[in-house]
Amino acid sequence: MRKAILLFAGFYSSTACLAQSQWKNVDSLYQPLPSSVHVYYTNEPVDTGKFKAYYVIADLKDKNLVFDADTTLNRRLTPSQFYEKDNHPLVVVNCTFFSFETNRSLNAVIKNGRLVAYNVHSLPGRGKDTLTYRHPFGSAIGISNKRKADVAWLYTDSTLKYPLASQWAVAVIKDSLSNTNLKTQPKVPSIKSHVAISPSFKKWKMKTAVGGGPVLIQNGEIKITNNEELKFGGKGINDKHPRTAMGYTKDGKLIILVIQGRSEAGSGASLVQEAKILKDLGCWEALNLDGGGSSCMLVNGKETIQPSDKEGQRPVPAVFIVRLKHFNNP
Repeated sequence: MRKAILLFAGFYSSTACLAQSQWKNVDSLYQPLPSSVHVYYTNEPVDTGKFKAYYVIADLKDKNLVFDADTTLNRRLTPSQFYEKDNHPLVVVNCTFFSFETNRSLNAVIKNGRLVAYNVHSLPGRGKDTLTYRHPFGSAIGISNKRKADVAWLYTDSTLKYPLASQWAVAVIKDSLSNTNLKTQPKVPSIKSHVAISPSFKKWKMKTAVGGGPVLIQNGEIKITNNEELKFGGKGINDKHPRTAMGYTKDGKLIILVIQGRSEAGSGASLVQEAKILKDLGCWEALNLDGGGSSCMLVNGKETIQPSDKEGQRPVPAVFIVRLKHFNNP
């Protein structure tokens, strides 16, 4: 991927960074937009395949913007249906992984400071390990009441008011128990390193959060925690698919990226390529979200990438939303 140092005008000028040389501002296609929200597009290849991607950048400090999530109960809606349901917000984008059988999210969702969906913490073993369970800790990106973004690894439980969060990737726990409980795990002193066996978990008081995984960027560096989160098997992080991801810059800008795939216009991206793009855009931390046929982002109700399912937009149980404050639901 070719790089060039871009200095964007307006509020984006403070996030000057290495980025794809052909990102084009396409605000005019998605008006009306406030001055704190911009839309960019590229078809600059990341390798030999065709490529198509969009990202939205929004100023977290703009108090006229509301960063929210919405969910459904035991059913799924397309992003366009969420757009109508939520009174036409600026941005609607898919987020959590989910079960086709139950129509429920498999990752945490926090709406108005309340957990409305939970991480799945127990995965049954296969083959020779059928009597064992692996307990990964899924990741999420959240925004606090003070408009500060964070990416963390969560322990969620319906008995807890707030999720418990680690700021370091958590090693998978393996045992014969079908459920995991932090209180039953051995307490090991926190290790100040990229991966801690049993780090200190603290209450994660976020106003809004959506889960996904794996984490792509930590402390400004590409560190894909697939081994800890067990999202993709084998060499899955190198497979190219449609992608959705979200990250934030150190100076308080939220970046939402979608990459088109499985189509003539775009062959998708690997997790490594996705992480590289987000790093080049200046993300300090970034998280992969559900991709494939689920990837879809609307700006003022208009599609950016073309969803890869032949039926069009895939119904999902949760979305992340950006809207103007005067349209905020009580």
